Amino acid sequence: MNTPTLGQAVPDFQAESTSGGTFRLSQRHGRPLVLYFYPKDSTPGCTQEGQDFRDLYPEFQKLGADIVGVSRDSLKSHERFRCKYGFPFELLSDGDEALCRLFDVIRLKNMYGKQVRGIERSTFLIDAEGRLAAEWRKVSVKGHAEEVLRAVAGLAAKTSA
Repeated sequence: MNTPTLGQAVPDFQAESTSGGTFRLSQRHGRPLVLYFYPKDSTPGCTQEGQDFRDLYPEFQKLGADIVGVSRDSLKSHERFRCKYGFPFELLSDGDEALCRLFDVIRLKNMYGKQVRGIERSTFLIDAEGRLAAEWRKVSVKGHAEEVLRAVAGLAAKTSA
């Protein structure tokens, strides 16, 4: 499968979710979707990013957008992470890296002097018709959720005009 490009339809995908079922993109059309990839549950940057999206969640909802987080962690780890920080959105487990490959977010990183494969913090905004509307790669956590919210607001303004 090719990595989606801006303006292109995102191929349907599915993954196990903390909602207790399987998340399917095709069942989410009709609402914009913020899909954010993060390296690991309960690490400082990932926790802060989740908290920032959590704190702005009501604003995203007012604009009709859903938020979903994705990492390679297990559903059990996701459940603990979600409950501990009160995330009101789903987390998807991508243990087989299918979503990571689809969105091309796996990179070689240096960790304690060793090369390891890991998720490059990235966010994708999928519009209500299932097309890729915006993407952010090599994300810095500070201010990122606000930037994504502005993009969702811009998308909402375009569709209501």
